[in-house]
Amino acid sequence: MKIIIVGCGNVGAALAEQLSTEGHDITVIDTRQQLVETVSISSDVLGIVGNGASFTVQSEAGVEEADLLIAVTESDELNLLCCLIAKKAGGCHTIARVSNPVYSKEIAFIKEELGLSLIINPQLTAAREMAIMLKFPFALKIEMFAKSRAELVVCRIEEGGPLCNIKLKDMPARLNCDVLITAVERGDQVMIPDGNFELHAKDAVTILGTQARTLQFFKKLGKQTAAARDAMIIGGGRTTIFLAKQLLEMGVKVKIIERDEKRCEFLTEMLPGAMIICGDATDKNVLMEEGLLETEAFVANTNFDEENIMLTLFAKSLSDAKLITKVHRIDYDNIIENLDLGSIIYPKYLTAVNIIKYVRAMKNSIGSNIETLYRLNDNRIEALEFLIKENSPVVGIPLAELKLKKNVIIGCITHKGKTTIAKGQSVIRVGDTVILITTRTGLHDIRDVVK
Repeated sequence: MKIIIVGCGNVGAALAEQLSTEGHDITVIDTRQQLVETVSISSDVLGIVGNGASFTVQSEAGVEEADLLIAVTESDELNLLCCLIAKKAGGCHTIARVSNPVYSKEIAFIKEELGLSLIINPQLTAAREMAIMLKFPFALKIEMFAKSRAELVVCRIEEGGPLCNIKLKDMPARLNCDVLITAVERGDQVMIPDGNFELHAKDAVTILGTQARTLQFFKKLGKQTAAARDAMIIGGGRTTIFLAKQLLEMGVKVKIIERDEKRCEFLTEMLPGAMIICGDATDKNVLMEEGLLETEAFVANTNFDEENIMLTLFAKSLSDAKLITKVHRIDYDNIIENLDLGSIIYPKYLTAVNIIKYVRAMKNSIGSNIETLYRLNDNRIEALEFLIKENSPVVGIPLAELKLKKNVIIGCITHKGKTTIAKGQSVIRVGDTVILITTRTGLHDIRDVVK
């Protein structure tokens, strides 16, 4: 598809790189020449320096032939104007990034009146991800498949734990579980393991299973599977407001520590059910006095990455709480991941991921059989959900007899609404959806994994 991206910040750059990799024809627009040049070179896309809300600039970018325009500048109003002009000029699909909470109650009206395909709020998206992490505290990351019937859960192997130094072929008998370990990250390596693979302490493993089986599995590991009963949130920004509202609805006790007195007054009005503490969370005495040692969840949610990282490391040194760390910059993700900061939330990355999901859905409607696609482990692993259509070479053959290409695992099969872990005797039928994990990229149909 032909896609125009207005805005070359972190979100725009991530979108350009990912969508270009997936074979789309990408043009980026920004008023900052240096950013345009950087994105153009790094992602091998066409770059135009100019105002994305200008009809002339959009015409130069080819808006009349475009399938989609994505506006992700720092200005909500500019993003909406870009989409409005693109809709009038080219009739293409449009996506706008809108962050201001003032518009949050008017999203449906704005979307309908301007004819937008999607409006995405980075702070709300990040808050929803955090709420999921607190609902399932045993996970570092969760991705849903098969209309939420199956899930991919990332966790880390603990020294001396039930999974430490165990071979995968011995895991079902020892733990009596019906889940599948589909990927293992060890240091700089990412591997799709076989039955003889042995898990080691500090491995980050990706587990595939139905929700019920996954919960059962983590209970056997001795992990906390109930939602956190209380949460301490540091920082009173927009994301905290969205998160606190969701947690309060879940019955979670919320305590927010914010240093700005006026902001605390505002938070008290916005969140009457939460406890608002006016104080400096970088003072460890404040954290201790407010119950750091007793809290079940700790969320470092200020606007400063360094402060969030420092606070999380301090909390980790004293508490067994579920840790969530918000990080804005995605440039140093490899280094940050190695700090073991619990669940790390990148709002700008999440924004890009949600937009990419929409693009994939568009592509699916014009020929691809991919229902869902996630990229994991720094884009080195793909988890795909395929819809099986007629004349597929995998239909009617037991999986044990299928000759699959190297580094491919068929993980789950959903047949008539029932999702099961794939086994050697499992048979795929027309109309099923199949989840597979692979290090191979660029797959469009399940037939691409058959030798």
